[in-house]
Amino acid sequence: MRYREVRVTSQQLRENRADSGASAWTAKRREAYANDQDTPTSLIAVTAKSNRAKADKDPAEWLPPTATYHCAYVTGWVETKLRWDLAADDREREALLGLAEDCPGATVSYETAP
Repeated sequence: MRYREVRVTSQQLRENRADSGASAWTAKRREAYANDQDTPTSLIAVTAKSNRAKADKDPAEWLPPTATYHCAYVTGWVETKLRWDLAADDREREALLGLAEDCPGATVSYETAP
């Protein structure tokens, strides 16, 4: 894979964050989120193709093409939601609960963002 085919992206893109409560954030808080490198799950490396497919979709609408990565992806998604106090709508919550059943060994851990 060539480097230009890889993108570093936020776990949750702007449109999803806005729907989850980030639209009320101050500019300083948005900047802190965009530059959050204090946790390994805030920013993820993806292929350009996956980044386009994911767009602003939550796990109810999109999962990585590699099934063995689903648990890590969903765990990171939940950690980011909790870290930044972002809400999940009913559809997203139901999807996350269903996915969690397939990940019995997964552990969600996070520190609240400053």
